[in-house]
Amino acid sequence: MTMTATPSTPSQPLGGVRVVEFCSTAAGPFSAMLLADMGADVVKIEPPAGDGLRQWPPLTDGFSENFASLNRNKRSAVLDLKNPQDLALARQLILESDVVLENNRPGVMARLGLGYEALSAEKPALVYCSISAYGQSGPRSGEGGYDLTVQAASGVMSVTGDADGAPAKCGVPIADFSSGLYASFAIAALLVQVRAGGRGAHIDVPMFGCTLGVAALQTSEFFGNGKSPGRLGSAHPRNAPYQAFQAQDGYFAIAAGNHKLWLSVLEVVGLPELAQDARFLTTTDRAKHQGALKELLETAFTRQPVEHWIAAFNAAGVPHSRINDYAAALADPQTGHMGWIQPLTLPGGHETRTFASPLRLNGQGFAIRRRPPALGEHTEEIRAALAHQRTHQGNHHGQ
Repeated sequence: MTMTATPSTPSQPLGGVRVVEFCSTAAGPFSAMLLADMGADVVKIEPPAGDGLRQWPPLTDGFSENFASLNRNKRSAVLDLKNPQDLALARQLILESDVVLENNRPGVMARLGLGYEALSAEKPALVYCSISAYGQSGPRSGEGGYDLTVQAASGVMSVTGDADGAPAKCGVPIADFSSGLYASFAIAALLVQVRAGGRGAHIDVPMFGCTLGVAALQTSEFFGNGKSPGRLGSAHPRNAPYQAFQAQDGYFAIAAGNHKLWLSVLEVVGLPELAQDARFLTTTDRAKHQGALKELLETAFTRQPVEHWIAAFNAAGVPHSRINDYAAALADPQTGHMGWIQPLTLPGGHETRTFASPLRLNGQGFAIRRRPPALGEHTEEIRAALAHQRTHQGNHHGQ
């Protein structure tokens, strides 16, 4: 492991690992940030115009809060890869690092001379991760893609929304972020192999495949009965009552995922006779007749406000929740207890807040060691370090 990096501490399992990120927008930057949260020294290489996410609102003092949410704990260096000198610097930086993470279209890095084959020949231990819409090879590999188009292609939109509604995407960019998680997991796994003396590898992370991968229950439903799952709103194809219900003044959700919980629901709503109803005897029966079951339960639910049912189901031990917006979720007492919301200083000095890593090691969360960087903030620092490295290597070879 070469060049200066943040020293390893018990809460920095990737301390001493250098990652060079050639990524924009979401999937790649999120993956690199997860590695940075774990202690890796992430150098984000940006073109002169910067990562396009820097322009996304909301802007605070001209700085994107969206960008800030995916780029903490990183350094930013601006390199124009069309410039031969900058390209040479990028190559040197990679060879002095442990991991490359890139989310360009397949072939772009290779054409620049920064592809895996060329670099791994010089540095066999290199871990090189490529995130793309459809993968590094195959009939669709040349296509670009964004979260929306990958959600559409992978089936997510076919199971999202109400049964009689128009296609809807998942409100959270699940294709981007699940791909980023897959990438970070694979990189960490390969680093274990490298530290044990093994070779690095080229990790191919196709967003299309990752989004199909997290749809294991939907693909297995198709393999099991030959039918594509459809849209059920908030309902579940195999469990009931397991969805959002209307109360007197709004909605709430309950998930009676087994028979014991089903009986507890009946006790709370005062309808014990439904336990003997032929339509609702088993989980499969209830799922099959969940439209009728919803009507019966909502007749009871609409007599009381949401707060009444939250308290009642909490007392009965039935998994439940209000339908929180993000303001409510971020104000939840559990969020506060875990310390997930942390102050964050933007490059202009403005104080904002961000959602930090949700993970803990031995009860300790992960610190935000660096605020998100201004565009090219660390370019000269990194150029100087590389120049020093070249001089050191030249002196060493001259001895």
